[in-house]
Amino acid sequence: MQGVEAKQLFGAKARASSQGPRPFGSYAKGCMAGGVELPETGPTWQAMRLSRNRNWGHPETIDFIEKLSRFAASQPGWEGLYIGDISQPRGGPMLSGHRSHQMGLDIDVWMLAPKRLNLSRAERENISSTSLRRANGAYTNDKWTRQHHEIMKAAAKDPRTARIFVFPGAKVRMCQDETGDRSWLRKIRPWWGHHYHFHVRLKCPAGSGGCVNQSEPPAGDGCADAEQWVQNILNPPPPDPNAPKPKPRRELTMADLPGQCVGVLQAN
Repeated sequence: MQGVEAKQLFGAKARASSQGPRPFGSYAKGCMAGGVELPETGPTWQAMRLSRNRNWGHPETIDFIEKLSRFAASQPGWEGLYIGDISQPRGGPMLSGHRSHQMGLDIDVWMLAPKRLNLSRAERENISSTSLRRANGAYTNDKWTRQHHEIMKAAAKDPRTARIFVFPGAKVRMCQDETGDRSWLRKIRPWWGHHYHFHVRLKCPAGSGGCVNQSEPPAGDGCADAEQWVQNILNPPPPDPNAPKPKPRRELTMADLPGQCVGVLQAN
């Protein structure tokens, strides 16, 4: 394993390890023992892009998806949820795409309202979600609905949720439209992209020693911060001439991950 990119090792595993369910490490440097596969189709969800084999998560994550999808199915025009990437069978760095999603505690939920839940495998590879942004993410477009608001609100109010990442214009829109309890808005955080899906990040489950939570979001509802993001999109500040050049990203090796991840790879 020495010197081999960790993503090659984890990407080669087709099934979860036969261990008790445990996340190890952090969201962008970790792995998952005893992952559970989200069934490809359930009463109120479908897993998308099955060829990626990324519909694996901690049991709490699977339970969260089942609960949120039942709520979504109660919304007008929604039959449930289309679920994008969760994690690989044993978590770890992915062969392509995400830097996070490594512990089975991150979930991408499509913005596309499911009209039916009997998509074939081929349809799930080819159908696209819908983008909700305009003006490069400063505003929502005409595809935005109150149902999107309510589904993200329900996700944020689940005590297991640490954060939800969505494009800045969506956060500002929710801040403008929410007239009741606003405490849940603290968990909705603006981030680049995230206009075809929103990204739910769950806290480390109780009793998960070796799992590192992200720090708590800043105090308050975060609405002013999101508004600043929008202003920076509309009126980009001049580049800082003294800003250091970004370092090229180095691929993670097993030495970068928690020691338990070797055992996760070697387990049956």
